[in-house]
Formats: sequence, C-alpha cells, structure tokens
Amino acid sequence: MSTSEKTTYTVGYVRGVAGQVVRVSCEGEYRPVLRELLTAADDATVRLEVYAYEDTHTLYCLLLSDADSIERDMVVVGTGSQITIPVGADVLGRVMNLYGEAIDGGADLTNVARKQIYPPHTMSQGMTVERPSEVLETGIKAIDFFTPLMRGGKMALVGGAGVGKTTLQEEILRNVVYRGRGVSVFAGIGERIREGHALWSSLKEHDVLDRTALVFGHINKNAAVRALTAAAAATVVEHFRDEEKQDVLFFVDNVFRFLQAGSELSTLLSELPSEFGYQPTLQSDIAAFENRLYSTPDASVTAVQTVYVPADEFGNPAVSATMPHMDAVVILSRDMTYEGHYPAVNAFDSTSKALKPNVVGEEHYTTATQAVETLNQYKQLKRIVSIVGEEELSAENQKRYSRAQKVINYMTQGFEATAVETGRTAARVERAMVVQDVATILSGAVDNVPAEQFLYIGDLASAGISGNHG
Repeated sequence: MSTSEKTTYTVGYVRGVAGQVVRVSCEGEYRPVLRELLTAADDATVRLEVYAYEDTHTLYCLLLSDADSIERDMVVVGTGSQITIPVGADVLGRVMNLYGEAIDGGADLTNVARKQIYPPHTMSQGMTVERPSEVLETGIKAIDFFTPLMRGGKMALVGGAGVGKTTLQEEILRNVVYRGRGVSVFAGIGERIREGHALWSSLKEHDVLDRTALVFGHINKNAAVRALTAAAAATVVEHFRDEEKQDVLFFVDNVFRFLQAGSELSTLLSELPSEFGYQPTLQSDIAAFENRLYSTPDASVTAVQTVYVPADEFGNPAVSATMPHMDAVVILSRDMTYEGHYPAVNAFDSTSKALKPNVVGEEHYTTATQAVETLNQYKQLKRIVSIVGEEELSAENQKRYSRAQKVINYMTQGFEATAVETGRTAARVERAMVVQDVATILSGAVDNVPAEQFLYIGDLASAGISGNHG
C-alpha cells in the first residue's frame, strides 16, 4: 500500500527546517505517535518521521526525503503507521530502498505483505537459543581454517579501505548461498551505488539472485535513511526466520557506516557527544541491531558483516563497540595486501569461538594450533631475515621459516568476484582438504617444493603438489 493511500489525518503545518530536522506545528485533535511516518498532503514523496515533542502543539521530525521538496506552511498529514517494508518470498531477487520501493528497474512491489521496521519485542523477553555447532563452510581456505563460522553465528570482516572486505563478503555470499539452504538478505548501508550494482550483476550472473533480497541505503542518502536501512533489512530477516521458518544468511556492508550515520544524526539532533565524538547511544544502537539477529529452534540467522576501520585505527569506538557481538572476527591486514596476498587474513589477530575440538574436530584444532605457532615463529624470524638473510638462520629455523611461508602462500586464493581483473582461476576448497594440506606442509613432506608454487592454488593435489617431493 502506498503512503498516499494510508493518509487519513491532518497533522499540521511545516514551521521550520534545520538540516534534517523539521519543526511541525500541530493543529486539531490528532497527535502522531513517535516514529510515525508523516507526509505532505499534496506530495507523497515527502517523508518525515516523528522523533520528539516540544509541547502539545509542536513536534520535531526527521526528514527522510529531499530537502528541496519541503516548504514553509506545507500541510503535513499522518499515515497512521511507522515505516514499513515488503517481506516474504516476493522480495527475493529484488533490490529495495528503505521504504520497500523497487530500485532494480523491475515491477513495483505492490500487493506484497509489509511489516513495520521496528520490532514489537526483543530477545530481552528471556528466550535463549543454544547456537548450533555445525560449521558453515565458506570455501575460503583462510577463513574456514583459522576463523570458522558456525551456522547461526556472526562474523565480522574488519579492516581499512582497500583491503578486500567487500570482495571477501561477496565471495562468501556466492559460495554459501549457491551451495547452502535457506535464503539470504543483503543490507548495503552507506556504500557506493557502483558497488551495489556490481553486486547485483554478479549475483544474477552466478544464479543466486533469486534467493537473495537486497536492501540499500546508499552513501548519497541522508544520515537518517542510512541509519534506518539496517532496521529495514533486519525486518526482512526476521520474517523469513519467524514466519517462514527458513534459515537466513544475512550480509551487512557496512556496519561502521550504520554507526557513523547514527553519529551524524545525533549531531543534527543536538545531542551531547560522547568523549570520542560519537553518539551517546553508540553501545545501545549496535546492541539493538545485533540483538535482532538471533536464531530460534526452527531457523537460524547467520550474519557476515563488514566493519570499516577509519585510518586503520582498530581502537576506534565504533569498531570496538561492534566486536563483542561477534562470534568470529576476521582481521584483514594492509601489510599482506602490499605483499600481494589475498584474502589478506591476519591469522594472529583473527579469532573464532568455533575453533574448538568439540566443534571443528580434534584434527582441525590441533593443525590450526600448530599453524598459528609456526606463523608466530615466522613473524619473529622475519625480522632477523630482513637484516642478515635467510641463510644465516639455523637449519631448523630455516625449515620453520620456509614452512610458514608455504602456509601463508597456500592461504591465498582466486575469487570469482575478481577473476576478470586478476586473471586468476577461482577456487573453492573443502575445509577437510585445507586441514589435510596444512598438516602436509607442517610435516615437512613438501619441504623441497618452492614456496612460490603455493601461491593462488586450490588444494595441493589439484596443483600437482604431493608429499613425494619431501
């Protein structure tokens, strides 16, 4: 149902506009409730959301549409509803904005069930759901080996600009959706229109678009729209989980932009900032969003979220506020990108709650522990090698150094998302095979194979590398 069709109440008149804040003078008996969506009597494209009252006759609204469409003394009417978005099977394969309007050039999403974007309840009601221990394989060696993701868990891809967060997320989406069960929802918050179009084209090309719903609040939209896009996408997720009992894969790009939009909005609303300049509600904003993404006994929600790190400052409050909500944190290293290693996963700083013997198995856990120990030794030896050269190391340290190099190179991988630009063949490797290959490298069975031969391969067997070389 369109906004104009739901207009039934005259609220009052526009008396002032300050940035994205519109002051409305109420006349008559009707008083809109907080978060109600208002519009103009003669222009349904005007959208305002009630956020505060000054007195019984004055209210303040967030401007969600173009400021050029607002004028003094404009008649404001109420819709009797909060912002709603279409949900259900009809949104699969479609791209929507905050209001559920199609932005993919397809048919309008009319006669489709809609839900308000703000939840009527939260997990605070006391329901607890034990997370499943099933590992959700992504086909990406570095992630499945060092930071495995559980079905029903949350993963953050964390890094600065240009380290491959979005590319890695897109590859996970394609691999998991194509081979998995359930549906996926993608929330594009504060990212470029070009990136959204590229994602849509890629999903369509690889036949996974028909199981994916996309909700975008691009970087050119105002702060209120960008902030609310997260709630709109979460509503779509909740419907699939609660009403249709389907497992959902939820992708968010980018959580930092969601919190940044909240900070901008806080400034516009003249709220006192926190010590570091962010909104005073930073912790509750991210908690309110993340707490909606829980699993139930009937369906799971698995979330993969990118987190931009401004100026590579990992101590940024927005980044720090997000991390406690994650089950797996993948840190992407700029130094590794300089060395040409993609994906640039930093195995030292990345963590996962799933990397336990009772979840991934004893063999995986033991091999991963040995690999991290070897990489830690490599990190220490690398300083010595940079000064005196590898030849000056002891024979035992030379072996450790070489094996660590091979593990690092083995973790590089070609992606479908970048195949055209790089010319590298995309590879998807099963987790069990990765564990076996790393164990082979650490055992010394391939010591005689040059480290360069491990770059951008799939598994060892497909690359023609075996223990016979040892």
